[in-house]
Parts: sequence; C-alpha cells; structure tokens
Amino acid sequence: MRLELVKRPQHSALFSALSPFIALGLTLIAGAIMFSLLGKNPVEALYYYFIDPLRETWSLHELAVKAAPLILIAVGLSVCYSSNNWNIGAEGQFIAGAVLGSSIPVLLPGFQSWIVLPLMLILGMAGGAAYGTIPAWLKVRFNTNEILTSLMLVYVAQLFNDWLVRGPWRNPQGFSFPGTVRFHEYAVLPEIWPAAGRANWGFVFALVAALVLWFMMARTLKGFEVKVLGQSPRAGRFAGFSSGRMVFFAFMVSGALAGLAGISEVSGAVGHLNEKLSIGYGFTAIIVAFLGRLNPLGVVAAGLVLALTYLGGEAAQISIGVSDKAVRAFQGMLLFFVLACDTLIHYRIRFVGARAGAGIGAGEAARHV
Repeated sequence: MRLELVKRPQHSALFSALSPFIALGLTLIAGAIMFSLLGKNPVEALYYYFIDPLRETWSLHELAVKAAPLILIAVGLSVCYSSNNWNIGAEGQFIAGAVLGSSIPVLLPGFQSWIVLPLMLILGMAGGAAYGTIPAWLKVRFNTNEILTSLMLVYVAQLFNDWLVRGPWRNPQGFSFPGTVRFHEYAVLPEIWPAAGRANWGFVFALVAALVLWFMMARTLKGFEVKVLGQSPRAGRFAGFSSGRMVFFAFMVSGALAGLAGISEVSGAVGHLNEKLSIGYGFTAIIVAFLGRLNPLGVVAAGLVLALTYLGGEAAQISIGVSDKAVRAFQGMLLFFVLACDTLIHYRIRFVGARAGAGIGAGEAARHV
C-alpha cells in the first residue's frame, strides 16, 4: 500500500484563508508536546515565547529590529517564489550586501559625510542583486537547478566574509578578535525613536518595500507577468513574456532586498561587520514568505510572528533553560505545518493498494504493447 496525492478539482477559499492560522495552531500544539517531552512546563514555555516579549516598550523595539531583515528578505522571496524561481540563497545575498556596503566605512574611514550612508545602502542592494544574478545566469544559460546553486553560494559568502573579518578587514585595535572597526556616526543607520529603544530605519525600509511590491504584484503589468509565468510558463510564452528575463528580474529583486537587509543590519543593529553577521535570517525568511502566503502585506504579519519566536526563544532559554536547538525545531515545525496545510488544501490523500498498483502497471504495459 502506498499514499498518493491527487489534485483537487477545486480548493476551498475559506481554508486557503485560514491555512496560516491552522498551521500556527498546530505548531502551538506540537510545541507544547515537545516542551513536555523535554521536561518543561508547556504553558510556561509558550508564555515566554509569545507573551513575555510584548510586555515592555523596549521589547517592541527589539521585535522591530528582529522583524526588519526577515520582512525585507521574505518580501523579495515572495516575488521570486510567485514566479516559480526557487531562491534558497537569500542568506548569501544578505551577506554579500552587508560586505559590499561595509566597504566604504572600512576601506575609507576618513570619508565622513552625510552621503556615506545612502551610498552604503545602494552598494548593499547592488551587492545582493549581483550575487543573486549568479544562480539566475546559471539557470538561464545552463539550465542548472537554482535551488542547489543558490544554496551552495551561501557557504561561499559565509566563508568569504569570515576570511575578510579575520584577515584584511580585521580591526587592528580589536585584540585579535574577528571583526572590522566600529562604523563612524555617518555610517550608522539612525534609530526611529532613540528614547524608547533601538529600532532603526531598517524596519521602515521593510514596510515600504512590502507596500511597493504589493502594489507591483496587484496593480501593474509586471506583477501580472510574475503571476502568469509562475502559474503557467507556457501561457506566459504565448502572451509574449520572457521566462529568462523573469528569472533575472526575480533573483535581482530578491537579492537586492536581501542585500538591503544585510547592510541595514550591519549599520544599524550591529555597528560593524563580524563573522556572526546572520543568525539564519535568510533561511527563516523562507518560512515567513510561505506563512504570509507569498503576499507582501501578509509577509509583514508573518515576519512579526517569526521575530516574536526569536525573542521568545531567547527569553525561554534564559528563563526555563530551553536549548537553542529546541528554538530552531519550533520554527521548523511552523514551516512544516504551513506547507502541510497548503498541500492538503490543493491535494487529497489517496491510499493505493498493492494489487491496484500492480493492476495499473499491467494495464499500462498492455496498452504500450
């Protein structure tokens, strides 16, 4: 006996809308079971995950700091995935943008002017977009699998960044610790409300990007082209749309926003380039994109939820001794249930017996004969 997925002739609009909430509910149930098996009080653990981080004003600022890169990256990925291009390497594009954007304050420390920060942001976007064109070009030119190439390029970017901050760019006054010099005041992203917390303009960039790309997807010909080529490449070709150009467009938009997230993180929350630049934002943003149903506005809400699990995970580690591996497992459960719910909305499960399978195989063979 085996299981088969059979496409439903029609899927429920109601369950499509409720799918993220169902997935979140199932994650809470599975998480409670996991915490119980770890010997922790599940109610207490979930309280630290979802309630405790929202009690203080400074916590809300920390939520914005965590959510900004997730939303920026996921908004770009939502366009990429809607066009049926599977960019799994946003983490590498995040690092590429951070590295290229950081080159100005690191290599030209004497260049201090109001124009430094805008140039850093532009270079960050350019670095991410350029790094994203590599898997795009390989797919268009050699028909390579963009999942593999974009993922492998993540490790190239990580190792290159590690080499830079331990070698040529290492701070000579840093007591041999890896990392560049601290950025000067003209290279630091300003905080939105300094008196209340350290949330910076990266969060504003994320909201603006979500609004712009929502408008593009919902109201422009380019958004229509993205959807058509994503759902039916053959229909897109009949309409005169180029799938090759769409691959480059999707990867460059996705890479540019990931690069902007990288340089915003470096110049805002961190203040210098180091070897631990990302804590997995590029991979977590994949969960955010799907939890937001590949809708840029939905991504904003999903990014805040995932950022809350980051803050809650840190609070749970400190307060009740939950390991960081349990935190990652909890986030992984959320992605699993999101994908599972979406799959069951569009497909139904059918059990096929061994005899039925053999009969089908024999019938196929007879027809070929």
